[in-house]
Amino acid sequence: MNDIQHRVGIKSSADNIYQLLTTDSGLTQWWTNDVSGAGEINALIKFRFNGGGPDFTVVELLPNKRVGWQHSGSVPEAWIGTSIVFELVDDGEQIFVNFTHANWTEATDFMAHCNTKWAVFLLSLKDAAETGKGAPFPNDTQIDHS
Repeated sequence: MNDIQHRVGIKSSADNIYQLLTTDSGLTQWWTNDVSGAGEINALIKFRFNGGGPDFTVVELLPNKRVGWQHSGSVPEAWIGTSIVFELVDDGEQIFVNFTHANWTEATDFMAHCNTKWAVFLLSLKDAAETGKGAPFPNDTQIDHS
């Protein structure tokens, strides 16, 4: 199996970051402007990008520490069976978000694309937490011309 991993230091409270990861209003500030369903364990979160997109079931919520999702849809196909974890680590100076998108069946160009896009969106999370203004889809940084 293959995993995407990132680590981003954010000058904000763990509670603020946790809210950005666990509520519809928080998620719309940094990933996509169309989110519904966030909130509790076993909730199905629907993330939409121009009408389509992935669904995730919330599988773990440790307040201010860890958020876990399991892919629960058929889109995109390469994400079937994958899971996402956001681990929040306070080092006294900042909160590190350790991100993992785990269990990819193979390393492909699409996985490489998603790796870069996750970096873009994690920097959007950083901006949302630090300044109150992220860059969620459709206002995110584009990484290709298609």
